[in-house]
Amino acid sequence: MTMMADQLKAAIAGLGWADDPPGDPQTADELIALLARLYEIGRRDLPLARLVEGHVDAVQIVRRYGTAAQVDMLRRALARGATLGVWNAALPGEALRLDDGRLSGGKSYASGAGVLSHALVTADTSAGVQLLLLDLSRVPPATDTDWWRVIGMQRSETHQVRWDHAPITDADRIGQPDSYAREPFFSGGALRFVAVHAGGVAGICDLSRDHLVKTGRSDDPFQAARMAELFALADGAAATVRRTARLWFQDVDRGGEPRLARVAAARLAVTAAAERAMVVAREAVGLAGQFHGHPLSAMLSDLAVYLRQPAPDAQRLRIGRAVRQGLLVPTL
Repeated sequence: MTMMADQLKAAIAGLGWADDPPGDPQTADELIALLARLYEIGRRDLPLARLVEGHVDAVQIVRRYGTAAQVDMLRRALARGATLGVWNAALPGEALRLDDGRLSGGKSYASGAGVLSHALVTADTSAGVQLLLLDLSRVPPATDTDWWRVIGMQRSETHQVRWDHAPITDADRIGQPDSYAREPFFSGGALRFVAVHAGGVAGICDLSRDHLVKTGRSDDPFQAARMAELFALADGAAATVRRTARLWFQDVDRGGEPRLARVAAARLAVTAAAERAMVVAREAVGLAGQFHGHPLSAMLSDLAVYLRQPAPDAQRLRIGRAVRQGLLVPTL
């Protein structure tokens, strides 16, 4: 077992999720409590937070769409230390497909490959896209670990995986075909990783402050101004996540699109705050923060990679349409 596997299991157990796995929050307070936990992990360790967020996503999906027997099986596996993730990104030219009970093809951006005990994957079938919960000890994929050569998030163990006619049972199937992309869960779930991103902004603020205090530079007026800006960016990102979570339940009677557009707006707002925070932190700490051994270096490089979630232009278009239609209106 890798060090990250141990850290992931410890994080899940420490949150009480091995015995009481997270389901879909039913109130704003429940959602905020869940997001706050992801935020705090991201504040300290973004690669670990990425895996914890994926675990939460997978557990929620199984609890949402699985049968009573499957949910019970999941609970028993979690109590034994199971760790889950969602692998959805297609491997170009090798789409994952399920035919006649055999799974072939692959997935890209499979975070936690070699770390997780189970993976929830999407596979093409004649009836649609089918969710499969795979026990990776029973149907282990071939893993390409040479592909993940990036400037940050290396510890997330995000690799390419492939199967070749792996046997799949009916018990592996979760929900009906095309359940995975069902709204509002699919797009609305982005608020979880947005909370992690906001935690990363807070982590940058923490580490920059610690460096300036330690080096005796925190009293410099220019550095004080930078710390003030970093606080405002971090506090604003957290407030955006918190307000979006509140409005998620307040807007429930207005239909799905206002809620999803608001999540998209939160994603772009937190991304903007994070990108500005990285600039300010580099100005504040200087060259010292670029050394591999400096704690700020890892946070900056990890967040720079993690922010590159897919389809940001699609999010902007969704927000723009909602504003045009009067579905999103600025309010205090």
